Formats: sequence, structure tokens, C-alpha cells
Amino acid sequence: MKIRGLVEEDFTNYKKPSMFIITPYCDFKCCRENGNDICQNMDVVKSPIIDVDNNNLIRRYLDNPITKAIVFGGLEPMDSFEEVRDFINTLRWDYDCYDDVVIYTGFTANEVINECMRLSKFANVIIKFGRFIPNQKPHFDEVLGVELASPNQYAVEL
Repeated sequence: MKIRGLVEEDFTNYKKPSMFIITPYCDFKCCRENGNDICQNMDVVKSPIIDVDNNNLIRRYLDNPITKAIVFGGLEPMDSFEEVRDFINTLRWDYDCYDDVVIYTGFTANEVINECMRLSKFANVIIKFGRFIPNQKPHFDEVLGVELASPNQYAVEL
């Protein structure tokens, strides 16, 4: 799997302590639609893309007694859909691990309906939908247990 970074213990993107996997690609649709470079993750594209083994990542996650979920974000996980899906498949079937997997996407549900259908075969997958819109009042999302930056953003469990 190609990634731009890894936070072994993250406490800000989900209600449970999580491993945060930073995916490598994004077309910066939020910036285009808002007419400026507003993405909080613009600096992430300066990080090198590294190739890591799914089994290595999963073992690191499982060996950590603190983490209870895995979160994909940083850039756009749906732009790395096959790799994310393969990771979840390996986690579920090879390691028999059914911990929550959270995917932060800037796409709307309608834009990624086919991908969501494919992910729905896995238990405990949560997707945060919606683009970042600047200068909005944050709101608390009950599913994630954290504040989201724009009112159009929300999470659902598949």
C-alpha cells in the first residue's frame, strides 16, 4: 500500500484511539470548488510516497494495546480505493480483526456509491462524507465522536 505517513496513535479523528494512515493522493476538489488553496492537508503532498506492506501495517496495529480502530485520511482515501479495500480485506479475513475502520472522504455519498457498495460487505466500516467548506461552524458528529469542520460533512456506518 502506498502512503504518505502514519500516526501510530491518533486521538483526534475518531472517538477511539486509532492508527491514522495518510493516503497519498488527492485531486484537491475542495480547493477547486472553493477557489483557493484552503486544504488543511496541502503540506502532506510534500511528504514522500512510501510503499508499505499491508501485513506489516496490520501487525503494527494489532501489536499496539492502545489503538482500537484504523482511520484512513490525510488526503483522499477514495483516490486509493483498491489499496484501501485490499487492506480491509486482509485485516478482516487474514487477521480476523473486526475493529472499526474509518474512511475520511471529501466525496459525497452519491459520488462514491459504487465504492460504498463494495465496502459494505465488510463489518464496522464508517465513512465520513463531504468536502471541506471554509468559514463554517464546526459541528459534532455522533458517529465519529469528533467535531467536523463543515455542516455538509457527516459519517455513516456501512
